[in-house]
Amino acid sequence: MRLLSCMALVSACGLAVYAAPAGAQSNNVRISGLSDLAFGSLTSGVDATRTENVCTFSATATKGYRITASGSGSSNAFTLANGTATLAYEVQWNKLSSQSSGSNLTPNVALTGQTSTATQQACNSGPANSGTLIVVIRGTSIASAAGGPYAGTLTLLIGPE
Repeated sequence: MRLLSCMALVSACGLAVYAAPAGAQSNNVRISGLSDLAFGSLTSGVDATRTENVCTFSATATKGYRITASGSGSSNAFTLANGTATLAYEVQWNKLSSQSSGSNLTPNVALTGQTSTATQQACNSGPANSGTLIVVIRGTSIASAAGGPYAGTLTLLIGPE
C-alpha cells in the first residue's frame, strides 16, 4: 500500500476553504463556519472524505440561494497540487446539516434552488448549522498520484435567489 502525505496549506493534505457573497448582494446572503480541511495521509485505493457543517443564511422571501465553487487548479478545477503533480477531488453540497453526501458541484457552475433553514446570519439562534460541504478524494485518484504533500484552495460563492 502506498501512502500519500497530503499536507494542508501549512503542513498536512488539505484544502483552504474561502467563502464570499455574490457582489453587492452581501446583505441578502451569508455563508460562515468554514475552516481548512485537513486530510492527513491518504491510502491508495481508499476514498477520503471530509465534511463540514456550515451556516448558510438567505434574507430573501423564499430563503433561496445558489452556491458556486471554484478550485485552485487550472481553469478553476478541483485539484490539489504538489509542484506540477495534481490530485483531483470532488465537491458536494447539501442544503441540510450533518449530511454525508450531496449534489455534485461543477467548477464555476451555480447550484441553484437551495433554501436555508437559518433564522440568523451567523446561526447563533435557531439551527446551529444549515448546510454541509462534502469534499471527496477518490481512491482511484490517490492510487495514480505521485507521493508527497498536496495543497489547494476551494472558494465558495453564495448568491440570493
